[in-house]
Amino acid sequence: MQLGLVTYNLAKDWDVPTLIEKCRQAGFEGVELRATHAHGVEPALSAAARREVRARFADSGVVLWGLGSVCEYHSPDPAVLRQNIETTRAFVALAADVGARGVKVRPNGLAVEKGVPEAETLAQIGRALRECGAFAAGAGIEIWLEVHGRDTAHPPRIRAILDHCAHPAVGVCWNSNPADVKEGSIKEHFALLARDIKSAHVNDLWNEAYPWAELFAEFRRVGYDRFTLAEVSAPAGTDRDEYMRRYRARWEALQG
Repeated sequence: MQLGLVTYNLAKDWDVPTLIEKCRQAGFEGVELRATHAHGVEPALSAAARREVRARFADSGVVLWGLGSVCEYHSPDPAVLRQNIETTRAFVALAADVGARGVKVRPNGLAVEKGVPEAETLAQIGRALRECGAFAAGAGIEIWLEVHGRDTAHPPRIRAILDHCAHPAVGVCWNSNPADVKEGSIKEHFALLARDIKSAHVNDLWNEAYPWAELFAEFRRVGYDRFTLAEVSAPAGTDRDEYMRRYRARWEALQG
């Protein structure tokens, strides 16, 4: 496994050169660039700006692992659904241009309160992901479905979405949520998604309510050799550079 950083929230105000330098200094090997942040890597970038971003990362030793979009596919409004699919397409093209491996997307809830059965929404998300996977594969890009959202962060629902999708370019981004834990363990829910994990977010590695040692042991057991990305904020009053160095040390200690 490798350690990376999600720009949400710790690095939300850093431009690309600052982000690269901070990661290099703290031993973070890659980044996921969350949409709307100060780095400015967005679908509106010109071709020249895309080439510049790609070159900066290529020369840095820091991997541009992914782009963290907020595209979601649960809306019962066909126009909203189509807009999110087309925005995903734009992020896929951006990822291919800047040299990223994948685009993170998310479920963000159900529509039961609008009269749409849960199973119908899960199937709709899966079908949308299959379409996204098809055009992403053509660009050499992966789609990572974050385990996210009220109700949809429940791993059995993510499993149902992935089963409806059934496209090899689409996988899951493990998100280290409280809902992963059942009777003190993540093993049952991890097993539901393990074969499809293509990226992973981790957060407060000092939080004793989450079984971090067990999670890292499960990653090792299944041979996960991709990024675990810190999606964190530095505690109030803490120097961010120092926090990143301490985070790296804690992450290393969990390797076993």
